[in-house]
Amino acid sequence: MENAINPLDGRYFEKTRELAPYFSEEALMKYRVMVEAEYLIALSLLGKTALRKFKPEEIKTVRSIYEKFNTASYEKIKKHEETTNHDVKAVEYFIKDSLSETSLKDSIEWVHFALTSEDINNLAYALILSDSLGEVMLPKIKEIISNLNKLSIAHKDLPMLARTHGQSASPTTFGKEMKVFAGGLEKRLAGLQSIKIAAKLNGATGNYNAHVAAYPDIHWTDFSEKFIESFNKSRASKLETNLFTTQIESHDSCVEIFDAIKHINTILLDFNQDMWRYISDGWIGQIPKAGETGSSTMPHKINPIDFENSEGNLGIANALFEFFARKLPISRLQRDLSDSTVERAFGTAFGHSYLAYTSLLKGLGKIKVNEIKMKEDLMAHPEVITEAIQTILRREGAEMPYEKLKELSRGKEVTLADIHKFINALDVSEKIKKELLKITPENYIGLASKLASM
Repeated sequence: MENAINPLDGRYFEKTRELAPYFSEEALMKYRVMVEAEYLIALSLLGKTALRKFKPEEIKTVRSIYEKFNTASYEKIKKHEETTNHDVKAVEYFIKDSLSETSLKDSIEWVHFALTSEDINNLAYALILSDSLGEVMLPKIKEIISNLNKLSIAHKDLPMLARTHGQSASPTTFGKEMKVFAGGLEKRLAGLQSIKIAAKLNGATGNYNAHVAAYPDIHWTDFSEKFIESFNKSRASKLETNLFTTQIESHDSCVEIFDAIKHINTILLDFNQDMWRYISDGWIGQIPKAGETGSSTMPHKINPIDFENSEGNLGIANALFEFFARKLPISRLQRDLSDSTVERAFGTAFGHSYLAYTSLLKGLGKIKVNEIKMKEDLMAHPEVITEAIQTILRREGAEMPYEKLKELSRGKEVTLADIHKFINALDVSEKIKKELLKITPENYIGLASKLASM
């Protein structure tokens, strides 16, 4: 789409089109039609109103309105909206039109019975979030975790120089560092999957006013709970009823979801930055692709563009998620309409997140670990074993071991030979000296290999 303002609908559409069936305007209309249709069916099957019970084939007719929903259906709704200037009322009229030439023409005034538009909207968005998470977002996050766990196992024993404050520090393994990210993501993913999406079906100010006025003897709270939970049958992210609302559902569970995704995105942003540094240091190489150009002027360049693209998109997504969290729980009195336009941006935040995930995975598919360079740089920093030496000397009751090793190594370039000379001059047993002399930057990795395998 050459004239698209949003890059997700332009430059990146082919990479984010999997979200279109959930967050496009046409998709929103389809979900609204689904909620209206299922509500009409539920009223019919309730058997406690003047609405007659629909025959099985009539139920199929009602469901076919959203099951066969297409661009032509969407355009009919938009045509109604030109007159109504109200998108949900346009959906109501579209459904009535669709039933007016069927055996259900006697029941069309039961479409949208006793409801307010927000009853339809909040349920439509709840279903959109549930389906987009289950079908698109969660599988991509799981794919990232799987890739990181594979790297963790494959390189669990590969020693690597660690850095704290950017300075050389006690060695780790590349596999264990990958496990840090995989483990964090697994926890956050479990939290995201445990969130239930709240929804409501209780009228204009949340009190079932119109419902009770028409049918005071029906247990409308039970009806709404049963109706909302009926959407859970084939969904991983479940819906639950919020009985205590104003005209709008409070959006608190939406914020929980956005905060959970934002946390996942933050972990991935951290990962992208670490990978950028590993590539910069030459510890990780990138496999060149024929025909690609890294720089318009420097022929040798293979830039870490996929990790950089991912980082940038994660930042955009998280900025939106943070705004959603600040904005959505706030509504003037029983409602204002400022949340409506914000909800239409959910797909933008999801789209930038999804684009970031695909870019990250593309980057992982192009890397190769440079074990030789990683080990060379580790062995160039023998000072990292001074922690081990002073700790063992503390165990043996030696006098001021930390201070002596600090004098030897802090702010200085030392070699392994310098450290061995220091060890041989110590006033300790030959057994302890042999123990100390066996320590090298490559074998001083603690439980890193075991942790990477967990």
